[in-house]
Amino acid sequence: MSEKPSFTQIIAARNHQFTPQIMRVAEREKRDPQFILDRVASGRIVIPANINHHALDPMGIGRELMIKINANIGTSPISSDLEKELEKLAFAVKYGADTVMDLSTGSDIAAIRRAIIQKSSVPVGTVPIYETVARFGAENICRETILQVIAEQAEQGVDYMTIHAGLLAGHIDLALKRKLGIVSRGGSLIARHIKRNRCENPYYQYFDEILDICRRYDVTLSLGDGLRPGCLADASDAAQFAELDELGKLVRRCREAGVQAMVEGPGHVPYNEIKMNMERERERCDDAPFYILGPVVVDCAPGYDHITAAIGAAQGAFCGAAMLCYVTPMEHLGLPQSEDVRNGVIAFKIAAHAIDVARELPGVREVDDAISDARAAFDWEKQFSLALDPERARGFRKRAAGNCQNDSRYCTMCGKDFCSMRINAELTGK
Repeated sequence: MSEKPSFTQIIAARNHQFTPQIMRVAEREKRDPQFILDRVASGRIVIPANINHHALDPMGIGRELMIKINANIGTSPISSDLEKELEKLAFAVKYGADTVMDLSTGSDIAAIRRAIIQKSSVPVGTVPIYETVARFGAENICRETILQVIAEQAEQGVDYMTIHAGLLAGHIDLALKRKLGIVSRGGSLIARHIKRNRCENPYYQYFDEILDICRRYDVTLSLGDGLRPGCLADASDAAQFAELDELGKLVRRCREAGVQAMVEGPGHVPYNEIKMNMERERERCDDAPFYILGPVVVDCAPGYDHITAAIGAAQGAFCGAAMLCYVTPMEHLGLPQSEDVRNGVIAFKIAAHAIDVARELPGVREVDDAISDARAAFDWEKQFSLALDPERARGFRKRAAGNCQNDSRYCTMCGKDFCSMRINAELTGK
């Protein structure tokens, strides 16, 4: 590998004071800019911010910051509609997603992604192998198509990319012994390519060239877990951890090349194994930000996986994960629509906020204290305005108001005579 500047040197060269991105993240996190700068330079915080994403409001991802939420959107080969994807983007951002990933595999992938980037104030991520296969076919995964797609997406303004470079040929047989095998779409496509062509993972083979593109556009690499477990029976196995060890090596290569990197994690994991998984990633990957899918903690609740995954996400975040990839009620069932996006984002926003409160991060609990004051004062509209989903809270109150409509100082749960808040106001003389 040719000698390249360290990420610390690149940060220093950009601005001897603080970059606008550093200042914005410090403002949002209520942290000292030096705190943010030091951790970005060490790789413990990443700020996905492509130089060509002009609508972006920068944010930071790291276990010492507020927990971030990603929402996946995108078309499928069966359903491809730009307006629906832009509506999903709007729902995701409105209800609190910190990033979105365009996972489109249908038609007009580049046009849909371009529109999403133009409209999105939050970082946009992609999985480039999807477009490579959709455009060129699975039989044409090679150096030229891989680098062409990554370069085009980077030039377009993608802020971070999932690259499954840690899945090596020697890992595949371990994964095929599982109950569900390889459940990652990107991972399965690469594994099939390796098996058919008796070769090594091309994303691993051409990783240095991928780094060159990412450095040129300030694209953050999200090192994908192509061998993540897809059910509880497959969690924490040899295949998962063999890939994780390789991802740790790739993190170090990213940092040497001046490219920001985070690591993707499981998957489906029993609740009691989550802490160990978080600690193992932190150790093996030198504290690179951990971006986890769920994890889903039971396999028996289709239609409610936004809840099963939010339970695991809360534990994962408390034990060190930096960003949570939401799961919608449609997980395992079909392509999510806008209302599914809303439900998934809110479920994960609740999990993330609960952990931020538990970690006593600066200013996080202010909204909870303010809504408590509004409840004591029977200030319903103030409660609604402070809620994570004001429209739903307002709608529920309206639906339940019934005979309380002419008196706002109680609700239909307790009624006038049994309302503890009303009684407490009498006791305190308020």
